[in-house]
Amino acid sequence: MDLRERLAAQIAATGPLSLAQYMTICLHDPQAGYYATRPGLGAAGDFITAPLVSQMFGELIGLWAAAAWQAMGSPSPFRLVEMGPGDGTLMADLLRAGRTVPGFVEAADLWLVEVSAPLKALQAERLSRASPRWADSLDAAPGGAPMILVANELLDCLPAQQFVRTERGWAERMVGLNDAGELVFGLSGALPPNGRDGEVGAVFETSPAQAALGAQIGARLAAEGGAALLIDYGPAAGEAGGDTFQALKGHEKVDPLACPGQADLTFHADFPGVAQAAQAEGAVAAPLLTQAEFLRRLGIEARAQALATAHPERAAQVGRQFDRLTAQGEMGVLFKVLCLHGPGLIPPAFEAD
Repeated sequence: MDLRERLAAQIAATGPLSLAQYMTICLHDPQAGYYATRPGLGAAGDFITAPLVSQMFGELIGLWAAAAWQAMGSPSPFRLVEMGPGDGTLMADLLRAGRTVPGFVEAADLWLVEVSAPLKALQAERLSRASPRWADSLDAAPGGAPMILVANELLDCLPAQQFVRTERGWAERMVGLNDAGELVFGLSGALPPNGRDGEVGAVFETSPAQAALGAQIGARLAAEGGAALLIDYGPAAGEAGGDTFQALKGHEKVDPLACPGQADLTFHADFPGVAQAAQAEGAVAAPLLTQAEFLRRLGIEARAQALATAHPERAAQVGRQFDRLTAQGEMGVLFKVLCLHGPGLIPPAFEAD
């Protein structure tokens, strides 16, 4: 049986699945899950991330990490951790830029948190000279030293639940079967957390998995020091939320139920929830920045100009890459940057205005 058939059999036997359960199976089923078997990154795949748009993205994060390390007192060793490192491009660019700061790379104990076997193979090839080590979870990466953590487009891959306000109250959106045995969305009576209210048709999303990661990172930063960058797409506090569940295949949005295991499934990042969870563990959450503002504070204009001057034949391409990373209609505003850090640290780019 293919994954759709196995999902249908499971639902028929035990009842509908929450969106969180459905998403977890579709992404991580060992035999046919998207990340377990066929993650499609890049222009020829299903989606493209900022590190694959331009080397400028990873280089600037590398300079940020090195400056944060210096602000921490240049500890040696420190844990340099990337969660969800994709094909290794971001870390390769980060380390290349980090080598311009004496002692940074030498002090780094590099850990990649990854559960996808195909992506681990790509990371091992791209980062062979950096001698990374892998962990299946942040807990499995050793403590005992300060940490600098980077996670680009990780939060959106963590499962979430959806609740819909109906005329009879709140109901959780589920995945069930119709009379023909096809996967369909349905509703099951349930209350969202925190006693929320809303008009009929309102959609509320919550991700215990995202909050749990925020708490985990926050506890570690509070106990051992350091800083974490979480970069993803999603609303800031007070911005409209609603239904953000989507599937991407071949750079196009498709029906999330149409091809289980063959498309990437995501929810928007819950930045306020992640920040609150980290703060509850004793960490500090800096004010949220848009990706455009974060990159500008790190000097992306100057870096783009330097690249265009050094490679005139690529000037137009560099300009397009700059726009893709920073323009309002591209990644610049939808993508946000959350910085979590230990008490007493002032991370670069997040200093008080």
